[in-house]
Amino acid sequence: MSNFRCELCNLKCKSQGGLKRHVDLKHTNNFHTPSPPPSPNHQRSPRQLERQNGSPVRLPWSACPVNLEKYGTRTETHPILDGTPCDLEGNDLPPDSAPVSLSLNNRDCTSYTPFKNDIDFQLAEFLYQKVAMSGGNIDILSTLIAQFLGPERGLDNPWANHKELYSLIDEIHQGDVPWESFTVKYNGELPEDHSSVPAWKLQEYQVWFRDPVKVLEQMLANPSFKNEIDVTPKRLFNNGKRLYRDLMTGNWAWFQCDEIAKDENAHGAMFVPVILGSDKTTVSIATGQNEYYPLYISLGNIHSTVRRAHRNAVALLGFLSIPKTSQDHSGSAEFRKFRRQLFHSSLEHILSSLRPHMTSPHITLCPDGHYRRVIYGLGPYIADYPEQALLTCIVQNWCPRCTAPPDNLDSNSGRRSHKHTDTLSEGCTLKELWDDYGIVADLRPFTASFPRADIHELISPDLLHQLIKGTFKDHLVEWVFEYLDLTYPKKESEERKADIDRRIATTTPYPGLRNFHEGRGFKQWTGDDSKGLMKIFLPAIVGHVPSEMVRAIHDFLEFCYLARRDVIDEDTLAKMDSILKDFHRHREIFRTTGVRPDGFSLPRQHSMVHYRHLIQQFAVKRPWRRSSKHNALGQMLLTNQRLDKLATYRMDMESQGMLEIPPPLAQRLQANQPPPPPPLASDDPDDAEEGPSDEPYSQGDVKLSKKAAPGVPRALPDLAKYINQPALPLLIRQFLYNQYNPDSPVGARGCDVPIHSCPELAQDQCIFLHPSACATFFAPSDMSGLGGMRRERIRSVKSWRGGPARYDCVFMEGDSSGNGFSGLLVGRVFMFFRFTHQEQVFPCALIQWYSTVGNAPCDQTGLWIVEPDFNQEGLPSLEVVHVDCLYRSAHLIGVTGDTRLPVKGFGPSDSLDAFTSFYVNKYIDYHAHETAF
Repeated sequence: MSNFRCELCNLKCKSQGGLKRHVDLKHTNNFHTPSPPPSPNHQRSPRQLERQNGSPVRLPWSACPVNLEKYGTRTETHPILDGTPCDLEGNDLPPDSAPVSLSLNNRDCTSYTPFKNDIDFQLAEFLYQKVAMSGGNIDILSTLIAQFLGPERGLDNPWANHKELYSLIDEIHQGDVPWESFTVKYNGELPEDHSSVPAWKLQEYQVWFRDPVKVLEQMLANPSFKNEIDVTPKRLFNNGKRLYRDLMTGNWAWFQCDEIAKDENAHGAMFVPVILGSDKTTVSIATGQNEYYPLYISLGNIHSTVRRAHRNAVALLGFLSIPKTSQDHSGSAEFRKFRRQLFHSSLEHILSSLRPHMTSPHITLCPDGHYRRVIYGLGPYIADYPEQALLTCIVQNWCPRCTAPPDNLDSNSGRRSHKHTDTLSEGCTLKELWDDYGIVADLRPFTASFPRADIHELISPDLLHQLIKGTFKDHLVEWVFEYLDLTYPKKESEERKADIDRRIATTTPYPGLRNFHEGRGFKQWTGDDSKGLMKIFLPAIVGHVPSEMVRAIHDFLEFCYLARRDVIDEDTLAKMDSILKDFHRHREIFRTTGVRPDGFSLPRQHSMVHYRHLIQQFAVKRPWRRSSKHNALGQMLLTNQRLDKLATYRMDMESQGMLEIPPPLAQRLQANQPPPPPPLASDDPDDAEEGPSDEPYSQGDVKLSKKAAPGVPRALPDLAKYINQPALPLLIRQFLYNQYNPDSPVGARGCDVPIHSCPELAQDQCIFLHPSACATFFAPSDMSGLGGMRRERIRSVKSWRGGPARYDCVFMEGDSSGNGFSGLLVGRVFMFFRFTHQEQVFPCALIQWYSTVGNAPCDQTGLWIVEPDFNQEGLPSLEVVHVDCLYRSAHLIGVTGDTRLPVKGFGPSDSLDAFTSFYVNKYIDYHAHETAF
């Protein structure tokens, strides 16, 4: 073997690739110092200039930069497992080699097989995936299409009925990873007479799955992931402090590569972590005597924004069988053991094809067109607590990660591991292991049969079930109402609970916010219900429970929102530690008031103490999961396979530029978009409330709705009368003065100069009223597009969906020297409009200003409080501003204090007009939490 010597330190390396990795690690300055993002050239209102104090304009988005290298971040990549491209034989390619020019299936770049053309495919995709049309309706549509085309047009109907359509989809070979199955059965001794044998011992349990290697190969070959994937672990630093964003930025991936690198044959390989997730409480599909629940798989190399953007980054891997038995046998130790064995043996068999490629590289096509030598590793397994106990083979109520006893979970303790269990097993009986250590020792976890895998290390946070549904809804919310029952007579307790429900039910409307018409008084809770309640619960209990109780819930919310951020740095981790201590201190109020006399040794709450370590290890949150209905299993498998084929076919066609459709239609027909929202009162796209945006990363902007409001006066005097704003002409002239005199000092703006100094408006001046505006902004911690962009609709209408008026509130840029909410302004939009003056179009908003109460947030809720401004005549303080001044929606909740809301005649539409002060709700979404703190 040739030796390659480093010219800088004389070190000998065994290959050119090894020499390159050595030089990159030891002799290259990895600091990136690019230019900062350009400052936006927004139009500034007098109020904004007053708050700005002459300092440069900036937007408060530094909490979550989309491209870390743009912000001067230092990046270290793994020096040995660096994902070097190779040829089909596994030999390293020279630097800067061109990618292998192959599509996923090496297909003819002029053929649309099995379809005749791209239009036929897009129609098939639309019918089967986007609208999920029934077979009967497809038959009707096919007949109508045939009649419309007719023989005289010389055009062929793409298919005669739904069977022909389904047959075409089945012929797609892209994405064809077939379903397989195996059967598991009890193999213990049975008596000759089976009459007394429990049915579960005789039952055969079928498990359905797909080859994980083929599923992962399909993901890795997806060209749309080209710029959203890491081929090597990396460490990110900003101002000398570590950042955690995606799994490949955590410690675990780096340490795994260190271990793999001990084998020289693996040098230059690409490490691919495999993320798994399952949840039998989410979906169960019953067929005969069997029940199933889904197992999901994802690539750890893909950026988290891809999973949140629903970009085919999560796949259905299998259906795990759930054994059932009669009530008299369900609690037997023998049946529970079999159930655990079925679970672990199924997982081991499903994942077995990965095992050889966890030590020996597997040549695999990657999104950039290069082949790489891939080494797989079992990564985080995301599950709720009951499944965590099942996965780690521990006794219920013990912690799956540490050895803390169940009656004192928050005590100092060591970490669990396979090695720890093996050591204890050498000197303890099964009963001692069960009673004293919480170990189910007559079964080995499935990870014990895979290299470098320890389930105690891999168990990962499930923010939804463990904290949002578990700790928040099942613990804290219930405890609040238990406190009211324990503290007050029954009548007063019921009145207080009813008032809390009314506060929840009358919360100000907001894009995407669930409407709790009856408060929290409904039976079927979903994860979305719990998340929705968590956003608005805190202000609803103020005045009904002690301050310490309010602070405890505030602490919990802070912890959850910090843990969910897209990028977490060391300062955030330190803040999480501090908040967790505050939560533990403030939750004692539930003990002292008698709600929790036995304390807080609860596994889901205890999991919070492990979040810091898990973020540092994995920096990964719960992946998005495709929902499934209670369909027959066979139909579900077939439907899933067809959907995967359509998605992969689209990906293949797009990578070759073979799909050409109008841009607006293209945005709607992307195969990897989430399911459409429920139908609204109108099909107008301006009705879309909120959601991910596929726009590329930018500072964000606000644009008026595409269409002006119909049937509204456009002459300025008539419009002013229509909206009941007689001062509108004066306000527009003052606005124009500010636009034409942008350098006027504070005190010499439009509202301060004589009206005759302001530009005149034409007598026939037309004003076009718009019902809404769309804000697009960078919010990677929320459900967003690939670039981290999100959109939301800001409403300003006299009647919303045939009901009362809706005038939303907004954030605007304020003092650029302030952090968080100190750098923002709040206003309420009473009108969106545009007009033309001197051949220039001005998109505008009529704003009522709000002022901040005090110099700090509320000491109980941690929320800032604002109040609306009024002039000397007691009328709202209004100003016309350019829409470029707006940032995004703001959610305000009325400050009720000890006041109780009316039992009747008060609804959500009344809130912004009824209260004198308001909480600025930073918990409405994760982006608001990052910017309005």
